[in-house]
Amino acid sequence: MIARITPSQLTGSLTAISSKSMAHRLIIAAALANGETKVSCDTTCADIDATVRCLTALGAAITRRDGVYTVRPIPKSQEHGILRALAGATLDCGESGSTLRFMLPVACALGADATFIGAGRLKDRPLSPLTDELVAAGCDMPLEGGLPLTATGRLRPGRFELPGNVSSQYISGLLLACPLLGRPSEIHVHGAIESKPYIDLTIQALAAFGVPVRCDRDRTRDVTVYRVGCEGYRTPSAITVEGDWSNAAFWLCAGAMGANPITVRGLSMTSAQGDRNILAALSLFGARIGRATDMATVRPDRLRGYEMSARDIPDLVPIISAVAAVAEGTTRIRDCARLRLKESDRLETCASELAHLGANIRIEGDDLVIEGVDSLDGGVVDAHNDHRIAMMAAIAATRCTGPVVIHGAEAVAKSYPDFFLHYRQLGGLVDLEKEC
Repeated sequence: MIARITPSQLTGSLTAISSKSMAHRLIIAAALANGETKVSCDTTCADIDATVRCLTALGAAITRRDGVYTVRPIPKSQEHGILRALAGATLDCGESGSTLRFMLPVACALGADATFIGAGRLKDRPLSPLTDELVAAGCDMPLEGGLPLTATGRLRPGRFELPGNVSSQYISGLLLACPLLGRPSEIHVHGAIESKPYIDLTIQALAAFGVPVRCDRDRTRDVTVYRVGCEGYRTPSAITVEGDWSNAAFWLCAGAMGANPITVRGLSMTSAQGDRNILAALSLFGARIGRATDMATVRPDRLRGYEMSARDIPDLVPIISAVAAVAEGTTRIRDCARLRLKESDRLETCASELAHLGANIRIEGDDLVIEGVDSLDGGVVDAHNDHRIAMMAAIAATRCTGPVVIHGAEAVAKSYPDFFLHYRQLGGLVDLEKEC
């Protein structure tokens, strides 16, 4: 799909869509619980659909009606985990890294002989050292990674060891699996932890289903230890997915870059989502921030570049880069190495596609360095099958002097199918057409 955007100012208010990150976790927990759970989630997307598809393949019964998922859990036997009649499933993760990295340890904990398949860059995205730990704890699978991947055997409880500088999704996947193992388990994470707020989000989801997680920090050994009990998941009967800060960030950044304020409702100011830090980032740029109990407003002001770390907010880098492109002075975004392992090599695609629009941006090692300009030119960009690159370009178009054409704009469906609908509701001028 091609999106043809005529530059215009965005203004107004929207309600945040449900958090994709939390939806993954709550729906998985519901499928592992001791009874039916209704999960209120006002949106779906390709990634959430992938998780639902995998859980259904393992025997869960999941339906969605009027914004509510009704989840009947995977049938299990006390002795052998998943019922043998349901083993041997093929789990299609689509292009969702979260789905693969969460469901692989969960399937191993259930004792499912499952084959994982996927599409796009997911087939080549790394799984080690997660697979190393799963094999060491009793499972059998190819250590070289890559999809398709068949996992057999059942995960044993005990102690798991991971470095902190790998994907936080590995740690979250093990946290989701541990309550199924029959005995308490520990996850020892060595060194500084990348994207720690996403682990906190997993712990919050586990707590909602009656699974406490104790976290201890051993500073002398530079180790964080997560201790998980074995009581199992207990359904809360009904639960609501909170608003999504990751996708709200695009509109809030548009408020900072434009001429008019933008408000996003339905956001928790106490959320464990790391991307809630978008408000702090925009404040440091110089934008004016308004907060209420369940909403945030960003008003434009004179923007100035500064130096920041992407360690805990990797998903915000594309849209923060767009803000930096029109902020005075220099912005340096450090600690961007993990961006190379996303749906695209986001270090490269952020730089190349913003440059196509007239930004002064370059890569230095694992850093993005952006010299701000008064306005961007417009031009043609490629989304590289990456939802955040497509949305970044659409927001950047509001500060362009000429039209912007986005090839592969359908990538927004991965996390935000209604993105362009909401773009128009805020005054954006966009025409969508099929690629020739």
